[in-house]
Amino acid sequence: MDNKQESHKRGYLKQDFQFFHIADQTDLTFEFHYHEFNKIIIFLSGNVTYLIEGKSYKLKPWDILLINNHDVHKPIINTNETYDRIILWIDNDFISKHSNENCDLTTCFKLAGRKSFSLIRLEKSLQDQLKQLISSLEQSVHSEEFGSKLLSNAIFLQFLIYLNRIYLNQSYIYDQNALETDTQIEGILQYVKDHLGEDLSVESIANHFYLSKHYLMHKFKLRTGYTLHNYILKKRLFYATELIQSGLPIIKASEQSGFRDYSTFLRAFRKTFHCSPKEFFQKDSL
Repeated sequence: MDNKQESHKRGYLKQDFQFFHIADQTDLTFEFHYHEFNKIIIFLSGNVTYLIEGKSYKLKPWDILLINNHDVHKPIINTNETYDRIILWIDNDFISKHSNENCDLTTCFKLAGRKSFSLIRLEKSLQDQLKQLISSLEQSVHSEEFGSKLLSNAIFLQFLIYLNRIYLNQSYIYDQNALETDTQIEGILQYVKDHLGEDLSVESIANHFYLSKHYLMHKFKLRTGYTLHNYILKKRLFYATELIQSGLPIIKASEQSGFRDYSTFLRAFRKTFHCSPKEFFQKDSL
């Protein structure tokens, strides 16, 4: 996979999962982007800080990042060193199909989202287990032997179970020193998330946080890579897609996600997803 593909805003994933192992030392500049699926990054080497939803993570070898679908993220890379990483794209339907009421394989992603902490840093003994799993998975996904697809899926499911057990048992190292965050921006992001169906004008948010509009817009763009308006627009669209997927009619979903009229919602949806809401959900069901 080339870097253009990796940094594209919306990757189309039509497989159960995709595995990429990329190592390069070119002059890489990534835009902030998001995906329609969950993503795992396993950092192997380099000098990289990863930005996810306004937080900065300084990475160490074999760190794992859990990136929820619709999380805005990008790496900042020091090109003096080779950036070596494994990237996994995960189909939501694949995870759902292999989950049950006692075993939700998205638990680690959900907990990372609730805690607003995307990093899993492992002790040496757990790193060794991770290396074995990833080595087996990489060999299998590139194999053409009988049953390699089934074996790859089985190893990948084992890997997901491993990650969830680590997260649920809190077996990872919670290293606050790896995290740089701005509590003010963190508060604004949470406020936006909690009030998507309400008035989220720049003026109303600035008043709520006792900030000038100019300072708010400047600081938000600096920390997240998005203008406040565009960030809110994207989050409202993502929320609308979740509501529609849950069975709510499209017009109702547009209203509940904060759009005051349907034509504005439709224009924004087409601009972001390059299709109508109806076409979008037909395409996802193929």
